[in-house]
Amino acid sequence: MFLMKLRDLVKGLDIVEFSGRDQTEATGIAYDSRKAKKGSLFVCIDGTIVDGHDYIPGALANGASALLVSKDVDVPHNVAKIRISDTRYGLAYVSDKFFDHPSGKFKLVGITGTKGKTTTSYMIKSILETKNEKVGLIGTVEKLIGDKIIYVERTTPESLDLQSLFAEMAESHVDTAVMEVSSQGIKLHRVSCCDFDIGIFTNISRAHIGPREHDSFEDYLDSKIKLFSMCKTGLVNIDNSYSQKVIGEAKCEIITYGIHNKADIRAKNIVKHPDCVEFKLVSPWFTFDIKVGVPGEFSIYNSLAAIGAAALLGAKPDHISEGLKKVNVKGRVETVDTGTDYTVIIDYAHSPDSLENILAAVKDFTPGKLISLFGCGGDRDKMMRPMMGAISGKIADLTIITSDNPRTEEPEAIVRAIEEGVKTTSGEYVTIVNRREAIKYALSIAKKGDIIILAGKGHETYQTFKDKTISFDERIVVKELLIEMNERK
Repeated sequence: MFLMKLRDLVKGLDIVEFSGRDQTEATGIAYDSRKAKKGSLFVCIDGTIVDGHDYIPGALANGASALLVSKDVDVPHNVAKIRISDTRYGLAYVSDKFFDHPSGKFKLVGITGTKGKTTTSYMIKSILETKNEKVGLIGTVEKLIGDKIIYVERTTPESLDLQSLFAEMAESHVDTAVMEVSSQGIKLHRVSCCDFDIGIFTNISRAHIGPREHDSFEDYLDSKIKLFSMCKTGLVNIDNSYSQKVIGEAKCEIITYGIHNKADIRAKNIVKHPDCVEFKLVSPWFTFDIKVGVPGEFSIYNSLAAIGAAALLGAKPDHISEGLKKVNVKGRVETVDTGTDYTVIIDYAHSPDSLENILAAVKDFTPGKLISLFGCGGDRDKMMRPMMGAISGKIADLTIITSDNPRTEEPEAIVRAIEEGVKTTSGEYVTIVNRREAIKYALSIAKKGDIIILAGKGHETYQTFKDKTISFDERIVVKELLIEMNERK
């Protein structure tokens, strides 16, 4: 059980006001009043939806004995109050201290970028496990300590949950933890006070611009760049158009990787296959031929980043070769077993660049027609919708526009916005707002050699609407629809 004197816990913070007993012993930390307990320090976060200061009475009723606040609030005389300017940073700071700086007890790799974070993290994990390391993973699809699955909300957990997870990893003797670091995670101080050994910048494109995310693309980019003032070594994709800004503002050693521009780590003699890519790796550590069991040029970029991180962590060519051959990620270029003579692939592509990447990669090896089925998320960057429509219209033989997670928006309005983009091309398309019906239509028209790309949902097993969230696992939906269709024959 972790315990710490309140005075020691907050020492080092820029404190505006401290009232009450500083010898109080904190038995725990909470930012949710329902999770406060006897002796807890309750941290009041002023969020985009709710203000934690409003929940002080509930936290005190549950036994909290100290408050970390950013507003001048009245509290009972027997409750310690510490006021600082930014309680989000304060939560990260006290959480890291309370759990005895757990991220310093193993190697920590952080990956940021619009796309490629998940696949790159699994590639690193696979390589290091081939090296017989115990690896922790924190990402979009799942959180793992070795083979143990941990439930934590968000791609990048809140700082208290993250430090608690790191403490569990340290106790489980994890050698290396690999985590996806979202721009929101950086901006909202969820990863502040973390001891990153390696930071990776995969790429950046328009995404996550909206009322509850980033105000602008510039804010989105600046948030990601901050990772490179928090790590010892940075790996940067030199082929991304924003790489020079990342490198110019980084506060750490930078190693570059790429395909088309001069880079420290580079892929040459590239050969693309329907189910894999092969290339010659040229790096500061070694040069050899590599085969990666995921198709597409984007897979080469992900593997170069993974190779760089793994090499810095001591991996040898044999570890890299074996790890990259067997890597598999749910919802990333994932083929569904349909028992038909056409192919269904599920992919998380939910931005213009990621949709273009998956469609272009598959198009080259499609013997029949390429059918692209996708929607766009509600309450997100509306500029992406016609852009994605135009991309699909140019590459796919048929585009099926449908719903993704409409959230508080009307699904029909999102579909119409995507349709405007498709109309700028000569591509054939249909609109079917209900995603299940859209998938049913795709399966009903598919012929031998066709490939259906179900884009946008990937690993997700739900759909979120204005008034409800429903279960929606596309692997299950496809199989159910095929059974229905076969029964009607």
